Formats: sequence, structure tokens, C-alpha cells
Amino acid sequence: MAKSGLAARLYRGEADLNIVGRRKLWFGVAGVLVLIAVLSFAISGFKLGIEFAGGNSFQVPASVGTLDQAERTVDEVLVDEAPGVEVVSAQKVGGTSGEFYEMRTGQLSAEQANAAKTAMAQEFGIPADQISGSQVSEAWGSQVTSRAFLGLVIFIAVVSIYLVLRFEWRMAAAAIVSLLTNLALTAGIYSIVGFEVTPSTIIGFLTILGFALYDVVVVFDKVQENTRGITANNNVTYGEASNLALNQSLMRSLNTSVVALLPVGGLLFIGAGLLGAGTLKDLGLVLFVGMAVAFLTSIVLATPLLVLLKNMDPRISAHNKRVLSRRAALARGEITPKGPRTAAPAADAPIDPEAAALAGAAPKVGARPAGKRPSGARGGRPAGGGGNRPGGKRR
Repeated sequence: MAKSGLAARLYRGEADLNIVGRRKLWFGVAGVLVLIAVLSFAISGFKLGIEFAGGNSFQVPASVGTLDQAERTVDEVLVDEAPGVEVVSAQKVGGTSGEFYEMRTGQLSAEQANAAKTAMAQEFGIPADQISGSQVSEAWGSQVTSRAFLGLVIFIAVVSIYLVLRFEWRMAAAAIVSLLTNLALTAGIYSIVGFEVTPSTIIGFLTILGFALYDVVVVFDKVQENTRGITANNNVTYGEASNLALNQSLMRSLNTSVVALLPVGGLLFIGAGLLGAGTLKDLGLVLFVGMAVAFLTSIVLATPLLVLLKNMDPRISAHNKRVLSRRAALARGEITPKGPRTAAPAADAPIDPEAAALAGAAPKVGARPAGKRPSGARGGRPAGGGGNRPGGKRR
């Protein structure tokens, strides 16, 4: 017989990936990573772009040489015209008028900006009108940040209401914690590696919220399906049913993540890397990192956290104890598992109390429904039968 594929074995629960059972490990790993991210926020901070930190931007035609040559020339000019100010970032961008290099520097006064522009034109050997410059105030960046934070709060509030109405409050809490962990880890990667934070980065952060939520809802929908009416039987615990749901939806989540990461990876590595479209780098980077982290948190954090919260429910806790108690009794041989009878039990064999109770309550095949006998009936005979003479006394 041919072996089943991984997807089929996952769906049937035969792959035996005990993700929920190792939740302490996942919680510990997530806690350490979040702690590292928070420490990075406090120690290193973020490399803010010109839109948030404020500064000046100069655009030089790409015909002056390579990007590295242009950046070194601008740095040399700034040493003379604005000591202490240097190029913060440099990238190649394209437009309707052709390709050019965008040099972003620290804050310059109007006089320093004009002097630097004139000196750049002399160094590059081009007319001064071919170099364009602009100044950005940090107030604009703070306005973008406040609006993005407001949008995040509104999004989390709406998502919480939806999850409570669609599922329950424990699932909503687990999903929100997974969502916040995803944002913290993605921001931590930005802080540790030193990626520049731009408005495109903020847009990317808000975009990955929807993707992370979708992944969690897919898994929770399967968990709800597997655990519906779970307390009516004593076969599996809530954690085991949730782990099976996680295994069954793992391939779907993985396929969704891979399909979503392929175009984002093309945007990042081909568009920004090979083609030099620097404006796509910030958006592609945060999407790629955020989607990859969202897949991991939805699998190893959201569902295990849900199981932890559900186990605190007295009804689920009592059910889990019944299941474990029954298994212990089966292991000790005190009861026998239910199933089709293949042979008569031995005289000294232990009796399953549940099976005995059910057997005593179940009617035999062909038996009449239990109920009161008809009046006048006796010995199982119907009234008016051969036992009585009609219209006379019994002899």
C-alpha cells in the first residue's frame, strides 16, 4: 500500500505533531524573543527615516556615477558646508524624468541646504537646477505615527468584538495576544538589524495585521468544529482535540503563507534588490518579515494559549479530569473499552460500569416498548381474550 502524503496524514492526525502539548516550550521561546525585542527598543531604538526624524533630501541624476560614488561626494560636501551632518540613507529611484539617486541627510538650515546644493553641482559637474532638494519637518512624522497608532487601536477593538461574537472571549484574547506578539517581534527585528522606519513601514505594519488575523481565524474555526460538544464524551481532552485541529489546518496555513510570501519576496528581492527600486524596499521588507512571523505565532502561540485559557474553565477542567481518570482505569484494567463483543467475558472479568448501565437500559431487539399494561390485562394477555368468558363469570 502506498504511503499517504504529509497533508493527508496531518488531516487525519497521524503525523502526531504535539504542538499544544509543548506549549510551555513555545511560551518560553516567545517570552524570550519578546524580551529581546523590548530590550532592543530601549537600548538601540529605531533608525527613523527622514519623515520621522526630520531632515533634508537631495535628488541627483544617476548619470553622475554609481550610488556609492554619489554618496561619498555628498558626504564630502556636507563636511565643508554643514559640519556634523551626514548622509543618513541613499537609494536609487526611478521617475518619469529618468533614474536618480535620493540622498537623505540630517536637518539643515535653508542657507546650508542652498550652499550644499551649489557645491554638489560643482563636484558632479552638472547645472544646479538638475539637483532638487526638499526639507521635511519631524512634526509630519509624529502626525503619521499618532494616526497609525489610532488606526491600530481601532483595528484591535473591532477585531475583538468580531471574535467575541464569532467565537468567544477566550479565542479573542488568544488572537489579540498572538497579534501583539507578531507586531513586537517584527518591530524587534527592525530595531536589531537597523532597518529604516519610513511611512511605508507603518503601512506594512497595518497590512500584516489582517494577514495575521486571517491565519488565526482559520485555525480557531477548525478548533471550534472539533471541540463542539466535547463534554458529551470521555474520549479526548480539549487540548487533544485542539491539537488535532491544529494538525488538520497546518497544511492550509502553510500553503496560504507560502503563496502570500512569494509575491512579497519578488517585490523585495527582485524589485528592490535586482532592479534597484528602493521605494519598494521598506514596504516589501516589513510585509515579508511580518507575514513569516504571523504564520509562526498563529501556530505555536495562539492555539496553545487558547487551550491554556480553556483549561481554566471549570466545565472543561472537569471534562479533562474525567477523560484522564477513565484512561487510568482502562490502564489498570478496572474497565474495558467499549466496542463490538467478540467473545463472552470470563466470570471473573471486571465489568465496565458505564457499559453495564447502558446495557441494562437498552431494550432487546423485538421487545415491546416499556409502559403500563392495559387495564384488565393479566399474564400478558389482552383484555377480553380467551381467559374470560364474555358476559359471564370466570370459572
